[in-house]
Amino acid sequence: MANDDGARQQHRPALDLVGTIRHDGNGGVLDDLAEPADAAAWLAEHAERFTGTAEIPPLDEELHAELIALRRAARALFARAVSPGPASRADAHRLMPADRALAQLNAAAALDPVVPQLDWAADESPARIRPISTTTDARARLLAALARAVVDFLAGPDRPNLRACQAPRCVRYFVKAHGRQEWCKTSCGNRARVARHYDRQRTGATATAEG
Repeated sequence: MANDDGARQQHRPALDLVGTIRHDGNGGVLDDLAEPADAAAWLAEHAERFTGTAEIPPLDEELHAELIALRRAARALFARAVSPGPASRADAHRLMPADRALAQLNAAAALDPVVPQLDWAADESPARIRPISTTTDARARLLAALARAVVDFLAGPDRPNLRACQAPRCVRYFVKAHGRQEWCKTSCGNRARVARHYDRQRTGATATAEG
């Protein structure tokens, strides 16, 4: 079950970017992009899913800052998408204003104008395929591809089912796959149930002592 939960999330690149801020399993928060070396390692693993090419620009301080700023904008817009539900606890108290986040995301997406492509094989329905990049600037292509993944997600059919996991220690966003799903993973559900059980026992013990 947990593997199924993870597989569903892996098919949404925007969640990969937003999910670089995650729980460490001990009540803290990890940032997979915190240092340039961390960000370079993450890009080496994930960038091809966004850009369609294995070419990754050198990650200098400027690109690192742009990557962090783009993720911050994406997380602010994810928080807006789940409203009035709770946002991720990792940064709910310091979100970028939504209008600024929107402008930043759109500016990044515009760095690389793309050419839409149509694929239409015999005996099959026509389908839109990955647009062709029109720039030779690897930096612009990367940032634009990351931004477009967020645009596609927020403008797509999954946005109404976006949620912030409220299990203890979790700060992830996830797409609700069925009507009763409350948490991003089975393990988070187990922790939440244990916490609820403990809270009920503690409340009952307090009431008994006061009575």
